[in-house]
Amino acid sequence: MSTLLSALQGTRPERLPVWFMRQAGRSLPEYREARQGTTILEACLRPELAAEITLQPVRRHDVDAAIFFSDIMTPLVIAGVDVDIRPGIGPVIEDPIRTAADVDALVAHELGDTSPITEAAQIVIRELGEQKPLIGFAGAPFTLAAYLVEGRGSRDHLAARSMMHSDPESWRRLLAWCADISGQFLAVQVDAGARAVQLFDSWAGSLSQADYVSSVAPHSAAALAAVEGRVPRIHFGVGTRHLLQDMAACGVEAMGVDYRTPLDEAAQLLPGLPLQGNIDPAMLSAGWGPLEAHARDVVGRGKAAPAHIVNLGHGVPPTTDPAVLTDLVALIHEL
Repeated sequence: MSTLLSALQGTRPERLPVWFMRQAGRSLPEYREARQGTTILEACLRPELAAEITLQPVRRHDVDAAIFFSDIMTPLVIAGVDVDIRPGIGPVIEDPIRTAADVDALVAHELGDTSPITEAAQIVIRELGEQKPLIGFAGAPFTLAAYLVEGRGSRDHLAARSMMHSDPESWRRLLAWCADISGQFLAVQVDAGARAVQLFDSWAGSLSQADYVSSVAPHSAAALAAVEGRVPRIHFGVGTRHLLQDMAACGVEAMGVDYRTPLDEAAQLLPGLPLQGNIDPAMLSAGWGPLEAHARDVVGRGKAAPAHIVNLGHGVPPTTDPAVLTDLVALIHEL
């Protein structure tokens, strides 16, 4: 069994497994070369290109798993939602969802042709073999809904949080649709052979615990339930220390922890649960000395959990020197 899957089952393998969020490209010159002439959403839906980008960092860094090259917006595109990803801005929704009528129009959309996802995943799996699993990926319902309501990324998600309280029924229907789309997207990747999945909640940290529990958690649980019993599930959010226990209660086999919360403290909050994380991405450009000391500290704190998958506490910055990631993987494997 792969080291990643062993850790997800709560068993400590002899060698620490490591992979990086947003490892599929970004900092690699071969990624930038492969992406020339395509938008990111086009790249996600071209099977051979998506597979190549998924595999590039596995070949270069010797990480222990591939994360499927996709974007939080990909299932929305497949469902026919008008979305664009603009350089320097990120996802942009031309017609934000603000009213009950907007929600009515949105929920009529269904997930369309997912064959490009299936084909890309199968190409990746053929090259990876047994020891390096493919991790499926989807955005969590709140993060999808936040983009849909705000129209683009937001610091505090005022429009989304306002809709949650001003029109709770429309909010419920919106989140239920997002959960269904995310769950289906995870299931497509598992059907194609992904052996674990991660639900990624970029914006949940903006919520109070009360709002998360009452208006978001049931929908994250529904998305995760789409692959329950089939593969291990990892749940990750940014700035979510106050929500870790509630996110775990959505139904997971492991919790991702961002760089703000030390792993030994997370282990106290989540007894018995394997943890993933949580090297600070800023340390990747701080020089080898500080990075090595930090990585050793993270690994030491991770021993408080029954098993530990080393990762970043968020994504790889695009400006990262790829050689630093390769050296970091080698260090973690030595530890």
